[in-house]
Amino acid sequence: GHWLNPHGDVEVAVTPCGAMLCGTVVWVGGKALADAADAGAGQLLGTQLLRDYRRQNDGGWQGEVFVPDMGESFFSRIHQLDPGHLKISGCVLHGLICKSQTWTRQP
Repeated sequence: GHWLNPHGDVEVAVTPCGAMLCGTVVWVGGKALADAADAGAGQLLGTQLLRDYRRQNDGGWQGEVFVPDMGESFFSRIHQLDPGHLKISGCVLHGLICKSQTWTRQP
């Protein structure tokens, strides 16, 4: 499906890529565009933010998230909180220190 970040300025299409999940930016606006440009990320539209997520035994997914305004990829987990919300965590030290965001499904 399509998911919107908490700031409402990045929409990602999450689709299967083989047995894994991937997510590509399909719409960008406002601050996200400026932040990506300031970080030298360039063209954000079409960027794969969610990469190589594999299904886990707890029902979640584990892979890598690319953070354009930092220009880096991080270990990540995704858990679907309910049909309309995803919790996406980006972590360092293989999951010891994480930051999370809740994304909202788009119609």
